[in-house]
Amino acid sequence: MRRIVAHPYLAVRGIARGNLPSPWDIVAFAMLFGTLVLISVGTSQFGAPLSALEKTPVDLSPSALPYYALRTTLRMGAAMVLSLVFSIAYAGLAAKSKRAERIMIPVLDILQSVPVLGFLTFLVPFFLGLFPGKVLGAELASVFAIFTAQAWNMAFSVYQSLRTLPPDLVEACKSLRFSPLQRFRRLELPFAMPGLIWNMMMSMSGAWFFVVASEAITVGNQTITLPGVGSYVATAIAEKNLGAIGWAILAMLIVILLYDQLLFRPLIAWGEKFRADNEPGEVEPESWVLRMLQRSRFVGTLWRPTEAFISYVLRQRRAAKVEAETSLNLPPWTPLAIDIAWYGLIVLAAAYGAWTTVRYISHSLGFGELGHVTLLGLITMTRVILLVALASLIWVPIGVAIGLRPRLAAMVQPVAQFLAAFPANLLFPVAVVLIVKFGLNPDIWLSPLMIFGTQWYILFNVVAGASVFPHDLRDAADNLHLRGWLWWKRAMIPGILPYYVTGAMTAAGGCWNASIVSEIVTWGDKHIQAHGLGTYITQATNDGDYPRVVLGVAIMSLFVVGFNRVLWRPLYRSAERLAGVEE
Repeated sequence: MRRIVAHPYLAVRGIARGNLPSPWDIVAFAMLFGTLVLISVGTSQFGAPLSALEKTPVDLSPSALPYYALRTTLRMGAAMVLSLVFSIAYAGLAAKSKRAERIMIPVLDILQSVPVLGFLTFLVPFFLGLFPGKVLGAELASVFAIFTAQAWNMAFSVYQSLRTLPPDLVEACKSLRFSPLQRFRRLELPFAMPGLIWNMMMSMSGAWFFVVASEAITVGNQTITLPGVGSYVATAIAEKNLGAIGWAILAMLIVILLYDQLLFRPLIAWGEKFRADNEPGEVEPESWVLRMLQRSRFVGTLWRPTEAFISYVLRQRRAAKVEAETSLNLPPWTPLAIDIAWYGLIVLAAAYGAWTTVRYISHSLGFGELGHVTLLGLITMTRVILLVALASLIWVPIGVAIGLRPRLAAMVQPVAQFLAAFPANLLFPVAVVLIVKFGLNPDIWLSPLMIFGTQWYILFNVVAGASVFPHDLRDAADNLHLRGWLWWKRAMIPGILPYYVTGAMTAAGGCWNASIVSEIVTWGDKHIQAHGLGTYITQATNDGDYPRVVLGVAIMSLFVVGFNRVLWRPLYRSAERLAGVEE
């Protein structure tokens, strides 16, 4: 019998072939290297003196837009990372602790109602003081401004999800004796993920609405213009350059499509495994980026040390917590004493804050101004109520139709992202021309600009709720022949109510915030304004009138918190009861 011996060259070649990088490895390496290069280019000016920005005017030529788009994209990406960390930590603590919830949720109501200009008025000097005379201080101020346009609805989404966890899954975690950290990793975060992903998309798109205010910062007599799409748009509006506005819209579309392909499409495909029911979707979402990450050995090699480090930290924290719990031997009256001290501290802090604000406003303006600003707040509140109601009637049925059809959702998603990202500032030319030409009332016809960028909160959240609506409940509704209003009342509204409340509440807060750029519009040398609280705050900010800024922001915060307490919180409780959550 002839003996066949494998040639050593073939053996070595076979071993080497198994270790050769796959095409996915090459793509992953190229994307990672390219990302690092772009980050390096985009951050190269951070150490430059702030005076360099004044010497470099905004270039409205199309060739400047790629670099401007890169700077804006990096700012929005950094703000998104901060928003994600904030949302999970803040909402997790608020949902799990009654003591924390009683102060953290009202604070979140206030934060979402404070206009971006309100944050910039007080925080721009702070960030500039951290890095005196450097561009980095202005960049941090811009990132924080974008963060304030992204974080609040994401935090509300996580809070809503954690408050409506299925009771049977919670009991299963208790039966398995999961630690709080295990419960968070195995149940809470996966359950919150579908809604969080859609709100991340909405946050990224919604941030474009305020990108002009965050990159072309004007506070008093100080103006800082950072290179970016927002400052490009602000300059094009000031110079009445319609061609430049068209190029800015094209650049926004390209950036949104890149974000969709490289970030959100992979997240949606990855988040499909977190569906609450056992049946897969009709159409499994796909993403070439997710496939690359899953099949690339290069990515796995890079991730392995990080995963080992995270596991080590989690084990150490678990061991430290167990040791602390076993060593504590507190008397039975301790929880009551903690409650008394905590709520007493809240009352004292609230009383001191209210007294300080009232004293500051009364000494600077007098109480006559208070009545005037309250009336302006009532005017803006009327607009907000009517606009949110109208947007709900339009977008809830559309959102349910999209969410129940995954194939349609995949096609509509990029379009909805682009429409949500379209800044109202780019509609100013149309609004000004139409109002002037036809002699229209600005108090009425400027109002749609308030809801243009915020109505998408309702759509995105309803789509998220309908997309995770359990298949067995849909089948049960079909078997019971539920049709028309009965189908909405018995099946769909209870299923999407938590998501709708989150979307409508953040849309209302966004309307209040959007009033600062929608109640007073500018196109070249033409200025048109409506009566309202947004106009009052914008004028006070531009004039550097800090007492009026404080008064306007305080009144807006009181309106938003009161409205949330009267309407949205009861609806939240109803959603929790429908989910079977016990207080």
